[in-house]
Amino acid sequence: MKTYTPDLAPAVLDRLRDYAALFADDFPQAKPARWAGVYLHGLLTDGDRKSVEPLSRRVPLPEGLDSKDPEQALQQFVSQSPWDHEAVLRRYRVRLAATFASPDAVLVIDDTTFPKQGRHSVGVQRQYCGALGKKANCQAAVSVHYVAPRGHYPLALRLFLPESWAADADRLDRAGVPEECRRERAKGQIALDLLDQVRAEGLPGRVVLADAGYGASGDFRRALADRGLHYIAGVTDEVVVFTAPPAWDRPAGRGGVAPVGGRPQTNPQLRPGSPRPVRLRDVAARTPLRSVTWRDGTKGGLSGRFAWVRVWPGFGWKRGECAAAAPVWVLIEGRAGGDLKYALSNLPAGTTRLRAVRLWKSRWPVEQGYQQMKEELGLDHFEGRSWRGFHHHAALVMLAYGFLLLERERVRVERERAGGRRTPRKKGSPSGR
Repeated sequence: MKTYTPDLAPAVLDRLRDYAALFADDFPQAKPARWAGVYLHGLLTDGDRKSVEPLSRRVPLPEGLDSKDPEQALQQFVSQSPWDHEAVLRRYRVRLAATFASPDAVLVIDDTTFPKQGRHSVGVQRQYCGALGKKANCQAAVSVHYVAPRGHYPLALRLFLPESWAADADRLDRAGVPEECRRERAKGQIALDLLDQVRAEGLPGRVVLADAGYGASGDFRRALADRGLHYIAGVTDEVVVFTAPPAWDRPAGRGGVAPVGGRPQTNPQLRPGSPRPVRLRDVAARTPLRSVTWRDGTKGGLSGRFAWVRVWPGFGWKRGECAAAAPVWVLIEGRAGGDLKYALSNLPAGTTRLRAVRLWKSRWPVEQGYQQMKEELGLDHFEGRSWRGFHHHAALVMLAYGFLLLERERVRVERERAGGRRTPRKKGSPSGR
């Protein structure tokens, strides 16, 4: 569902002022809190650019907030003022959870990129840039999103620091990267950190979705399972699985059994005659795909061809590493042109294919949300170079997005009350079975 975008009529601006006031206690002084309201107003106002200079000319200052140079004041507020964006986002999540939290929600892990010129913006380097569809000079940020039956919104976002940055103390100093954020962290590790952060606040939802950029890591999938979470995570066709339960010979006694002329056996070994592991591409070659309609769209049902197959993990099978691994699901999706996509899942054994496909396809609002945050709210318009400035700007964009979502929900409730009925949930929402 697309976030409702209202005209900024006086009544809407009054509600925006009240919304901005919710976060006042998270700023060190009253004045920065008021500049936050100005910044939010600027992000929500029509205009091609949402960087500080055009934003400062677009928004009239509220009564009592005087400045001879609004551009400089806003620049100082977003790039230098020492307010804690994490505290602001905690309150943002609490506010949105009060309206949208649901046990049927899913948590979606994703990342986004920001093309940049030069080498001084924090975290920038030549790497794959999803925004351009090729390798380019850009920043990359990892994020966690919440997709619930009544709305979807970003929860947290953090810049990824490539090795070229993490190993360069001078660059980190110049960009103002905090000490606790300087150690090199893979994107999957950042995602888990963010996930732990938002789940510690009690947000309901126990299914995590991630594409192959994250799911291809067995350590990442196991970390999700260790947290008691269900997941559907994209993988490549090179992943190895068993299509029938493998049988293992286990070492006898503490020292194992030594074959003639060899060292004692210490790891489980695949028993002779046991099924051998195969790649997912080979599983797909022998598995029929069936049509599944997962949601009603504006032009009819959205459907595709899928298989949902029970398999046994084959990671490290030569060393017996997967001997104790529980069975998992593989979701195979046929794409236009004949391409196949794959995902592994630890959803319960009785999960239906329809349920799995609906969950997997509930990732789509994240792409839509990023598009709106970039095109309408200026997520990729920040022109500063510092860690603090980037995360301050991103936090305020998320707050602006949250306000629009609350406005859409307010309009929906008003229409229900006027019509004396409830709006039916769309078929194929994350809670659909």
